Amino acid sequence: MLDSHIHNSRRGADAGVVEVHRGAGSTSQALEETQAANTPSMTRLVAAEAGAEQLLACELPSAYLATHVLREDESMFAGVEDKDVRRSLRVGEVPMPELAPDEVLIAVMASSINYNTVWSATFEPIPTFRFLEQLGRRGGWDARHDLPHHVLGTDAAGVVVRTGAAVRRWSVGDRVVACAAVIDSEDPISQVDGMLAEDLRAWGFETNFGGLAHYAVVRANQLLRKPRHLTWEEAACNLACATSAYRMLVSPRAVQFKQGDIVLVWGATGGLGSYAIQFIRNGGGIAVGVVSSAERAELLRRLGCDLVLRRDELELDGLGEVEMGKRVGAEIRRHLGEDPHIVFEYVGQRTFGASVYLVRRGGVVVTCGSSTGYRHEYDNRRLWMRLKRVVGSHIANQQESFEANRLITQGRILPALSKVFPMEQVGEAAREVQLNRHIGKVGVLCIAEREGLGVEDTELRASIGEERLRLFREFA
Repeated sequence: MLDSHIHNSRRGADAGVVEVHRGAGSTSQALEETQAANTPSMTRLVAAEAGAEQLLACELPSAYLATHVLREDESMFAGVEDKDVRRSLRVGEVPMPELAPDEVLIAVMASSINYNTVWSATFEPIPTFRFLEQLGRRGGWDARHDLPHHVLGTDAAGVVVRTGAAVRRWSVGDRVVACAAVIDSEDPISQVDGMLAEDLRAWGFETNFGGLAHYAVVRANQLLRKPRHLTWEEAACNLACATSAYRMLVSPRAVQFKQGDIVLVWGATGGLGSYAIQFIRNGGGIAVGVVSSAERAELLRRLGCDLVLRRDELELDGLGEVEMGKRVGAEIRRHLGEDPHIVFEYVGQRTFGASVYLVRRGGVVVTCGSSTGYRHEYDNRRLWMRLKRVVGSHIANQQESFEANRLITQGRILPALSKVFPMEQVGEAAREVQLNRHIGKVGVLCIAEREGLGVEDTELRASIGEERLRLFREFA
């Protein structure tokens, strides 16, 4: 089994380890060195749930452990068919960046794998260092991002340990989760919809200092309160996918489905699909999920999906867009009596043509990604002659993210967490996603020493029930 490149020494201030040489220097010097050796590091204080006063009094480490890729490895997969992310993902120390006035430094207790981590680790469709170079050319604080290493990760749950001078709503010690969208709040269009801002970026993918690390740099407007009934790893797995699904389905800026709408979801037990099914059910829609195995079908039924279709039973693999569309459409009509109003797309090349084919006249295909390839082919006559629409959607703005997190905080949306890896095994975690061997989301423990930590509202957790909250873990 291949492992990530692990450089796991905890040197310097982060380790809090200072050797005391009593044979040299004065007694007072030896005493100072002894006190330094016994002073807890920031990382240890966070892990011990220290209060704000202690966190403020503690020096930040000069370097920290982070999952990253290196610019020098960009060509490592040239001519290689299996671009195994375990070869390129590294875990090791990187320098601590300075904090801009509108930014917050969080100590990351847990994170999760999103497909953009796979793209970064395979350097496709383009190496993400191109994004960092573009950002760096703007100068000022943005110049920090253009480095020979790229710290990845678009999800995080953790504790605020420092705030920039212009930050007003967050304080050291706050427990937070981080949203994926880096939005320029000074762009006038952000007052209408932050996702239309000219400089919109995906955090930890198009920026540096992401969440798969012991520390992460975020803009203050990326932060939301951590749901108090969830563990660190449960809280860390939600926002990138849940907020994206919320915008696609619930927000008026995409399709805003209504009660009784039939919504087809490809890959319905993946990260995005798992949250889509829950939003559809909560909003009175009729959820139709497509999955590839009996195990995944059972998970969908437990989530309350109205109609579950099996790719293997319908023999969809290898079919063209028309035949695939006909088979799926026929099954939906056989069970529900009509064609879907909406198709929820992120699979991309493998399914997109069929989605355009089978959605009803006047229906909508809403897309936020292309995990199987981003070049899609479909017959455009189906759009203009049948008045169908394709709607693009990307992550979520601050208000949409707040609303999605509010539903999670209320216990109305379950975390889709199925597996958890320590950060030292992040390569294995990303490989699960790369090969589609996962269900829901794959979590990564960062500073959190074990699973199950971070729960504050035990009463709400008990009312929801461990069986429901850990539903996806049953099918890992």
